[in-house]
Amino acid sequence: MPANRNALVRYKTIDQCLQNRYRLWTLEDLIEACSEALYEYEGIDKGVSRRTVQADIQFMRSDKLGYNAPIVVQEKKYYTYEDPEYSITNLPLSASDLEKLSDSVAVMKQFAGFSQFKEMDAMVQKLEDQVAARKTQRAPVIDFERNDDLKGLEYLDGLYQAIVNRQALELTYQSFRAREPSTFTFHPYLLKEFRNRWFLLGARGETQPILNLALDRIKGFKPSSQPFISRPDFDPQTYYQHVIGVSVGPEEKAELVVLFIKRNHAPYVLTKPLHHSQKVVSQDHFGVTISIRVVQNFELEKSILAFGEGVQVLEPQRLRRKIRDRLLDAYEHYQNRYDLKSLEGQQKKLHFKGHCTLENIYTLREVRQMQSAIYRHLQQQPANTFAIRQLSDRMPDLFRLIFNRNLIQVLEALSSTELYLCKATFFDKGGEADWLVAWHQDATIQVKNIQAVDGYTRWLSRQGVTSVIPTKELRQQRIAVRLHLDDVDETNGALEVISGSHKKLLNPEEVKIITQYSNPVVCKVPVGGIHVLHPMLLHASRKSKEEKRRRVIHLEFCYATLHPELEWAAYMQVPKLHQSN
Repeated sequence: MPANRNALVRYKTIDQCLQNRYRLWTLEDLIEACSEALYEYEGIDKGVSRRTVQADIQFMRSDKLGYNAPIVVQEKKYYTYEDPEYSITNLPLSASDLEKLSDSVAVMKQFAGFSQFKEMDAMVQKLEDQVAARKTQRAPVIDFERNDDLKGLEYLDGLYQAIVNRQALELTYQSFRAREPSTFTFHPYLLKEFRNRWFLLGARGETQPILNLALDRIKGFKPSSQPFISRPDFDPQTYYQHVIGVSVGPEEKAELVVLFIKRNHAPYVLTKPLHHSQKVVSQDHFGVTISIRVVQNFELEKSILAFGEGVQVLEPQRLRRKIRDRLLDAYEHYQNRYDLKSLEGQQKKLHFKGHCTLENIYTLREVRQMQSAIYRHLQQQPANTFAIRQLSDRMPDLFRLIFNRNLIQVLEALSSTELYLCKATFFDKGGEADWLVAWHQDATIQVKNIQAVDGYTRWLSRQGVTSVIPTKELRQQRIAVRLHLDDVDETNGALEVISGSHKKLLNPEEVKIITQYSNPVVCKVPVGGIHVLHPMLLHASRKSKEEKRRRVIHLEFCYATLHPELEWAAYMQVPKLHQSN
């Protein structure tokens, strides 16, 4: 590049002179023309030296700027172009220029989709065509992250125009958690991109919190008749000052987050800070400790988890616990994956012995979620309540947690036909709630209160539910699943079972003889595991020796048809694996 703008003025002036074939140009003529041009364009009145113009001519003759100007001297006095058609203004692009222009076109193409850049589309297309036709073949040297298949990109321009024109919108949106889309008035303020995804920020009303809506979940929008509500208090710069990503809770405040980065991961964090507030607290042979002042949000957690074992949260404790629990949850997901071969073995155990135990069906996080849901329900019940019956009716949301992928996979492997949930009860058998410890079989089923029919023996009625002993066929075509929300062993009332006792309905004398001369098996089940058993299996609860709780969700499934005059007290079709989330 020339040293300054004055040199460009001189080059252009010399070029214009030498293109004029109707006059002969001496060196003095060129000096005078350059001096006048500098005075006219730059206000410089001291003129140009003879040596400067001679150097300019030599520079134009060289390839330093790619000019290679064919300047010749005629009659040892007059300067002119040997090629009468030559001018530095129509100079063809060099290979280097074409490469740089190609990369610039790639940058400009990133703005596709915004109408304010539409007037550039034709220019960019022409440049792209020219570059493609003239440049030497080479692989691209710039590759931008871009996902043209991302949903919602088609809304970019319309939303941009609404923001610029201060237009309220009737917007239809469906979050990942919503079952159906909803339509509402929305006042847009900002479009924000984060990691190749676009978000729309705005509010539903003057006093409503600022929301960020992902464009890939917008179903459509149109102009609203409502007047646009501006929010002078919303400033994108300050709003995102302490934020990684786009999620900002209305009550969240920035706090100091201290992270230890292992040595092999430290260069990535030091050369690409997690946040502009990042500071190095200390550094040693093992790694580096940094601090950032940010709001705790989903994107912060994702950024930390992306480094896996390479990052440890030191402060604050709330974030430290959350990251620890998520890593533990991830680890447990790797532990609780069952394959078809292992489940075939469990199916054989269930058929011949009448029971089997499977660990790690639920992660600790899933167990805690179920415990919390049950605890909230128990708070609304009378004191000392230790059982909740008909869970499918009373707590339908709990079943979204119960029927996770692992349980559905186990049920499909253990039964070759379609299963129906016919009983769901929660027991909190801790301390004094040590009941039903005698040896027994679960022979009865629960139906709505009606008179017994042929083949079914009426047993007990209470709270609108009748327990009946069904036909032999129906008794055998059931599976019970005990979902354990606590570790269960001999100390807190684990089940004892007598393997192989599920083949027939036993009378009291037979139960007495079998239990007297058999060695029962104590079924220890860790938290998050399940004990699958045939309901007819002879079993009893051990007496608790400690005050440890043993919270259990007892589920029964059937794959036989109920008598047409009877109706299950609780009935629910088990979801298929391909339908589960």
